[in-house]
Amino acid sequence: MSKATTSAKSDIYEFEGFSIDSSKRLVYDSEGVALSLMPKAFDLLLYLVTHPKRLIEKDELMTAVWPDTIVEENNLTQNISALRKVLGERHKENRFIATIPGRGYKFVAEVRTTGLNAEPSIEEGPSMAPSQPTGAPMFLMVGAALLILAAGSIAALLLWPKAKTSPAGISSIAVLPFKPIALEKRDESLEMGMADALILKLSDVETLKVRPFTAVRRFGAPDQDALVAGRELGADAVLDGRLQSVDDRIRVTVQLLRVHDGQQLWSGQFDERLTDIFALQDSIARKIASQLSITLGRRGTKKYTSSVDAYQLYMRGTLHSRRLIKPEVEKAIDYFNQAVEADPSFALAYVELANAHRALVLTGDESPLEEMPKAKAAAIKAVELDPEIAEAWGSLAGSDFWYDWDWPAAEAHHRKAIELEPGNASARLFYAHLLSNIGRHDEAISEVRRAREIEPASLIANAVEGQILFFAGQQSESEKVLKRTIDLDPNFWLPHLFLVRVYLADGRFDDAIAAAQRAAELSGGNAEAKASTAFSMARAGRKEEAAKILEELQERSKSRYVPRYAFAQIHLALGDKDAAVAALEKAYEGRESLMVFLRVEPKWDELRNDPRFGGLLQRMRL
Repeated sequence: MSKATTSAKSDIYEFEGFSIDSSKRLVYDSEGVALSLMPKAFDLLLYLVTHPKRLIEKDELMTAVWPDTIVEENNLTQNISALRKVLGERHKENRFIATIPGRGYKFVAEVRTTGLNAEPSIEEGPSMAPSQPTGAPMFLMVGAALLILAAGSIAALLLWPKAKTSPAGISSIAVLPFKPIALEKRDESLEMGMADALILKLSDVETLKVRPFTAVRRFGAPDQDALVAGRELGADAVLDGRLQSVDDRIRVTVQLLRVHDGQQLWSGQFDERLTDIFALQDSIARKIASQLSITLGRRGTKKYTSSVDAYQLYMRGTLHSRRLIKPEVEKAIDYFNQAVEADPSFALAYVELANAHRALVLTGDESPLEEMPKAKAAAIKAVELDPEIAEAWGSLAGSDFWYDWDWPAAEAHHRKAIELEPGNASARLFYAHLLSNIGRHDEAISEVRRAREIEPASLIANAVEGQILFFAGQQSESEKVLKRTIDLDPNFWLPHLFLVRVYLADGRFDDAIAAAQRAAELSGGNAEAKASTAFSMARAGRKEEAAKILEELQERSKSRYVPRYAFAQIHLALGDKDAAVAALEKAYEGRESLMVFLRVEPKWDELRNDPRFGGLLQRMRL
């Protein structure tokens, strides 16, 4: 029987007003405020202050901070730069960290160490994992215990604080996209997929609000500060993970942090076969639930597929589909089709396949008659395979709404999704969209605000709320919400497009033109954005420019589908009502999705007394 021992010390390191608590893994400024540091930056700082006044070669630092991992020197320099920024050290000031050109770094400030209290060693039995390599302070904590998970083949190095931190005040959590352990071996689909899977497992706990993937995905940069992301997302806690996949194995490190003070509530390291990824996700979800004293719901133990190949294809598909740009969505559809071929019972893959086909119509200007039947068939298949998935009913409701124009069916299916998962923000958001378009504005506002309460940082939730407020007659409030959405992400094109309506209603034509042009630019030339540009130009008296856009879209229509709804807007703005109505009739025949806006869109106000327009509304049951 071989034995190994490990111990941890509760050490406080102080230098020039700063202090480091090695057990809590926190750095405080002179006023006792915890500073935001990425895990590796903390490891690097701790190693430097524990070896003060000594030149530390770059190789030694990289071995200490990234044990058993091959990393580029750039990782080291980036973290040194991050440390200097947090500590307030100016370029070449060398107040704390001196660079020794071509060799390494030296911590030059005076360091005082207090609170040395060695904890008793913990013996490791024969079935336990090997002890952590020396020089890896990230995984040294007070009272560290090396444990093996009893279930299956999962072998994990779990590190627990000596005294379990109280989860009081943790009512919301953000699971961030996982980051690469080694940048040169990055697998972005796996990083996003791990976060997405854990979000699903935690998302139906009534006492815990889980930020959805649509809200957290923009925080996937390798150098993203987890605590900063948590604050922007309005979460009480954040799960920050890193992973690396090599051949048939996956290494994962995770830590659960309390946002307001950076306190680490739990951390763990896993080194598994890729075939054990589902058990790994289950294990992490259970540990989070344990730390937060919550009970996982149905999703927490649900198995969506047993095929690793299907799961990996599904993850790659979601990575592309959520970019909402036509070439990316087309790649996604290919991956989702491969996923359902690998596992024909994979309901979630059918849900995403349905959503991707619908996205090709809504954002990619593809023909509804070609894409929407595929979307509906995939949604029906998802419901048949697993009627307990809220997203499946929501996807089916999307087909009812955007293609079938069956408002009662859409409402029933949205309500079914909400019944299955009351805390599902997407279900409430798109139910609110339906309510708005059929004129039930008060109910729409109530539902969309509930959606945004669940997903305060969701770009789509904020944008749709702004649109719904406008249709409800709350123009100034709509503008505030849409501008707030742009502040969250200036490159998200929908709020720019929605602002066009606000500016047109207020007679601010130059602003409307600028917003529409920005939407067209960001969307890659979306026809609705181009039509809104032309409409705004015509209203501003720039009819020649508007006519040129009409010609441009007509030329485009010779080689690919262009929605007739777009043509109708421009014809109307140019004063040709007959051409506008004729284009709307063709849009009706082609079951174009944006026809769902006929009742509430102000652009059509001058046609409302035209019996031909009234007939269209009747046929659409609006």
